[in-house]
Amino acid sequence: MIVDETNAAPEPAAQPEPERTPAAAAEVRIAASADVDDRAVLGAGSVVWHLAQVREEAVLGRACVIGRGAYIGPGVRLGDNVKVQNYGLVYEPAEVGAGAFIGPAAVLTNDLRPRSVDPSGRQKRGSDWQAVGVTLGEGASIGARAVCVAPVRIGRWAMVGAGAVVTDDVPDFALVVGVPARRIAWVGRAGERLVRTATDRWRCPATGEIYRQTEGRIVEAEQ
Repeated sequence: MIVDETNAAPEPAAQPEPERTPAAAAEVRIAASADVDDRAVLGAGSVVWHLAQVREEAVLGRACVIGRGAYIGPGVRLGDNVKVQNYGLVYEPAEVGAGAFIGPAAVLTNDLRPRSVDPSGRQKRGSDWQAVGVTLGEGASIGARAVCVAPVRIGRWAMVGAGAVVTDDVPDFALVVGVPARRIAWVGRAGERLVRTATDRWRCPATGEIYRQTEGRIVEAEQ
């Protein structure tokens, strides 16, 4: 396991453990029961909890939190401050943007047409299929037990509701729910539903930030 100690990040979100000194905040912490491959790269301040597995060539940014029983596949890349909650499964070649959230037991798949065997009945090997990945944009959130069926892209600050099954790309700032997932609202960086204030203007009730709608998409308006 390789520790990236450059530009140490702030301490991750609070966990049920004794208070630590600021000097310890940048240390990588790995639970004794976790399985972290020696070829994985972990950014400063990252935490890997009990029974989690981080595979070879995976790269975790600074201050990432990998929950109990979570799985990070070979070569998966996580940005800074990513949280993968308990039993979240992130299969290669997923790419996860900074500040993204993957909820408990959520799954990012990598096989559009999964089979255990080929048409002849022979068990399939890695060379028999092409892995495809899920991409999460900056700040995106995947709710508990949601499934993102690769290949899909979840846009920046988008939110996928608990138990949803995502089969198509999700726009930035979209809130999607259901099976298959469909958009029901727009949300801001704070996760609150945006309120329409004009034909093409939306406002976050939590922060007051203004968003602009253009061509069916939401973008942050210049302040």
